[in-house]
Parts: sequence; structure tokens; C-alpha cells
Amino acid sequence: MENTAVVESVETALTEVLEREVSGLTADVRLFEDLHLDSTSVMEMLMSLEDSMDVAIDPETLDMDDFMTVGTLTAYLQRLLGEGK
Repeated sequence: MENTAVVESVETALTEVLEREVSGLTADVRLFEDLHLDSTSVMEMLMSLEDSMDVAIDPETLDMDDFMTVGTLTAYLQRLLGEGK
């Protein structure tokens, strides 16, 4: 999956979780500070991403650094997608 498609999946998941339109994300957008996510909304977003991207996210492999920005989250998802091949 191309990085653009991953970002679009993240935007769709965030739109669902935050119940407002989220688009035009750049790699440096901070998930907690800029988008105001909390631990509950992160879990909801991850469940949505699992469904939409057909990946399994293991909570044991999660690191807070993966949730710093949209860029770090998409890099994490790209790694997951690469492992599934």
C-alpha cells in the first residue's frame, strides 16, 4: 500500500473517531497536541485502521513514539503492511 493510501486510511479513521472531517494531514501533524487524541480515541482509531487496512495491530508492539505524528504513525503502519507480505 502506498504511503498516500496509508495517510488516507488514517484520515478516514480519524474522521470516524473524532466525528469531524479530517483531511489534508501532513507528516508533521501531532496526534495528541494538534488533533487532541486521547488514549481512548487512539484505541478506536487503531481498531478502525485494522478493519480498513486489513492488518492486525498487536498492542505489545506499540510504542508511544509511533504516535507522535501522522508521519510516525504511517511509518508504523507501513512496517506492519511490509511484515504481512
